[in-house]
Amino acid sequence: MENLSRRKALSLGVALGLAGVAAPARAWASTGSVTAAAAGTGPEWIWDSTADPLMASMLDNGHVPAINTAWASWVNNNDPLPSGVPAEFAAYLRQVNVLPTWADPVKLARAADFNRRRDTYLFMLYGLGSGIMSTVIPREARSVYWSAGGANMQDRAAKTFTFGYDLSQLGAFEPTGQFVVTANKTRVVHAAVRHLLPQSPHWKAVTDETTPISAADILVTFHSLGTYVHRKLLDWKIPFPAADQEAFLHSWQVAVHLLGVPDEHIPQTWAAAEQQSAQVLTPILTPTTEGIELAQDLLGLTAQIDLGVTRGFLNEFVRYVLSDQVGDWLGLTRDYASAALIRTAWPAYILFREGLSPIMPGTFYVFDQFIRALAMLFLNKGASGTTTPITIPTANRAA
Repeated sequence: MENLSRRKALSLGVALGLAGVAAPARAWASTGSVTAAAAGTGPEWIWDSTADPLMASMLDNGHVPAINTAWASWVNNNDPLPSGVPAEFAAYLRQVNVLPTWADPVKLARAADFNRRRDTYLFMLYGLGSGIMSTVIPREARSVYWSAGGANMQDRAAKTFTFGYDLSQLGAFEPTGQFVVTANKTRVVHAAVRHLLPQSPHWKAVTDETTPISAADILVTFHSLGTYVHRKLLDWKIPFPAADQEAFLHSWQVAVHLLGVPDEHIPQTWAAAEQQSAQVLTPILTPTTEGIELAQDLLGLTAQIDLGVTRGFLNEFVRYVLSDQVGDWLGLTRDYASAALIRTAWPAYILFREGLSPIMPGTFYVFDQFIRALAMLFLNKGASGTTTPITIPTANRAA
């Protein structure tokens, strides 16, 4: 269970999270950021001045298929840069494929251990919380839907869970880990989407922006993932020592930096993150046609395997980790018996797992089977157990 959950803990969340875009920022505060740099242009007006023009050139000149082939074997952080790519692309990778100077290896190692120890809760929250929350972030839902991966959400999930798996690995940021490479591949994909999506008449007809995936978008997605999960773990009264909290935040700070967000806009503390999240995430949550369809697609994937629970139970768990308002927005059919069971049995499940109660609830194995089955669903399309390579798109969703 431990290894399975670690491999899959972020799959659904990342499928709709960092691989997509998020909502517009309205009141960004750069005080309390990860560095002491002075605030400059607000992150809603910052994209990626290094990667964006490069990927526009790579796409326009037809180099992307060759790049996808060449970097398939570029996996570990200490692997040599892929050969057989244009010189300017290799130069870009050489420039960005490093950790920031402020990265703390001790904190990163502790964060990886924390992910291992809390994988069950992380999977539930990233998957049924963050992943479904992203479908009610309007810009994110519309951009995910009209990008190439939106036409096949199971395939998109299989491809994009690599980000979360590699982030949660022990040694993720070490030379033999894989996350630095994975983050840089994801940054390149973001740049490609910024070039492609504005060419989609379908996306242009529903969006209120001209270019997707700003630094603000990535930060909002961070809040729907890291900040949200941090808050829920505290709400559930799961033991969460201050050192673990700090390490968990630090791993996300490094991850967001590797995606190209300027350091001065990355929150330095959880208090700063909560303040930023309250300003720019909570107020903009609302349903869209695209988001409702994406949520139904993702939840509908569960019909392919035996979860050990009903669809009503799944709907109610989404309501439990988010809210009834989100459940109503997405049209999740009510199952009041399951709702009552979850609201009483899940806290008891936590107490027993944490050694805070000697009484194992009768529903313990129901929850355990549920978590295992959800993990299997996104384990490379429920099949081989290997990660699916990150590839650069060359087109948008057709219709």
